[in-house]
Amino acid sequence: MAELQSVESALEALLKDVKAGEVERIDCEAAAGRVLAESVTARLDVPPADNSAMDGYALRQADAGQWLPISQRIAAGHAPDSLAPGTCARIFTGGEIPPGADTVIMQERVEAQDAQAYIPGDITLGDNVRRRGRDVRADTPLLEAGTRLEAAALGHLAGQGITQVGVYRRPRVALLSTGDEIIEPGQSLAPGQIHNSNRPMLSRLLERFGAELVMRKHVADDFATTQRLLREASERADVIVTTGGVSVGEEDHVKHALESLGQLDLWQLAMRPGKPLALGRIGQARLVGLPGNPVSCFVGAWVYLRPLMGALLGCPRMAMLPRLWARAAFTTHTQARRHYMRVGLEFTVEGIVAHAFADQNSAVLSSCLEADALAVVPEHTTLNEGGRVECLWLTD
Repeated sequence: MAELQSVESALEALLKDVKAGEVERIDCEAAAGRVLAESVTARLDVPPADNSAMDGYALRQADAGQWLPISQRIAAGHAPDSLAPGTCARIFTGGEIPPGADTVIMQERVEAQDAQAYIPGDITLGDNVRRRGRDVRADTPLLEAGTRLEAAALGHLAGQGITQVGVYRRPRVALLSTGDEIIEPGQSLAPGQIHNSNRPMLSRLLERFGAELVMRKHVADDFATTQRLLREASERADVIVTTGGVSVGEEDHVKHALESLGQLDLWQLAMRPGKPLALGRIGQARLVGLPGNPVSCFVGAWVYLRPLMGALLGCPRMAMLPRLWARAAFTTHTQARRHYMRVGLEFTVEGIVAHAFADQNSAVLSSCLEADALAVVPEHTTLNEGGRVECLWLTD
């Protein structure tokens, strides 16, 4: 019997020699979720000038403690005139501080009458003034290569007037579902058949991880068909993901078809769920053969597909899931395989508590519905309720 390999060995084999893909320039409007291929330097100061943090009155702090004439009105987007000594300016949030002013007092503290305003004397120099370049300075780094462009990053680019960026091409993925018992949703089930829950689940996860799905096929349980579709997938995709067909049964053809077309790097892991995992290559395409059980697919996607997509996207933050420690609200015992348990996280004043789903069987997809994390219980370990357990946070 072949020795079971560790998760670390699998990740090392999977990520060996992986390089980010080609670079393409796209409009920022279409760049959500993409990964920067080049660092971006700020062109502009943000804000571009000192401005008011609130509605109120701009003045010289030295003039406070008296009635001051209101010499002008400054709304956001309009250039102010210089402020004459001994006067104040009505100003609104975002309005540019007029030359000569150094402080803004909120309108709730001011008594206004006719064209004058009484300014209390207890104000601090510089109050409520947002200084030029407080957020971003021109000619300083704005975003680093490898940054995934989510909401705040896209806002940063827009604030600089940038309309196009260089990003890495999304990894092309072929998703093949094996098994004569697998039937697509919407079709009638015959005895012994089940609907294909893995394809929509993995499709969504792969898209979240930044992949482009270029092929989705069902593979019949015969060697020739498996070999033909694997060859086709290797010509179209950077990564081939299969579900099922990697165990030791007579109808499990993926492993043998892979060996006939390319190379098998690793097979069978000391992990639960997901022991039968095939990793290999066909030409330039990498293959990740996940087990057919839906929980094994779910866990395998987070543990293996996410870091692989991150490496192909040049995104270091996807190399591993965020790790946190929690107090176990359950008791469990492991033998020769590391257990990745589906848990919900409760954040309390005493700390984080991990609640395990009652049925951790690899066919029970319900355990993934409300899973916030995977609690990692090492091999040959007894974890008692109240003990500390490391959790992998399931987040993009």
